[in-house]
Amino acid sequence: MEAKLTSKGQLTIPKLIRERLGIKPGDEVEFVEETDGYLMKKRVGISPFDKYLGYLKGKAGEDPDQIIETLRGR
Repeated sequence: MEAKLTSKGQLTIPKLIRERLGIKPGDEVEFVEETDGYLMKKRVGISPFDKYLGYLKGKAGEDPDQIIETLRGR
């Protein structure tokens, strides 16, 4: 599959590629240099919930209602 670069340096990503990568208007892509060229990837943002992954791991076996009350500061 190919695409043509405009005089402004813009490139239209073919529809099939956009669909397979799930790229929509406003999404960002990144170009990663490899030994034989570049790899284009959809840039996946960091979820605001990532910081909570594993947060409750040490609370296994505790009463869920008590955990919630503690988290709420009661």
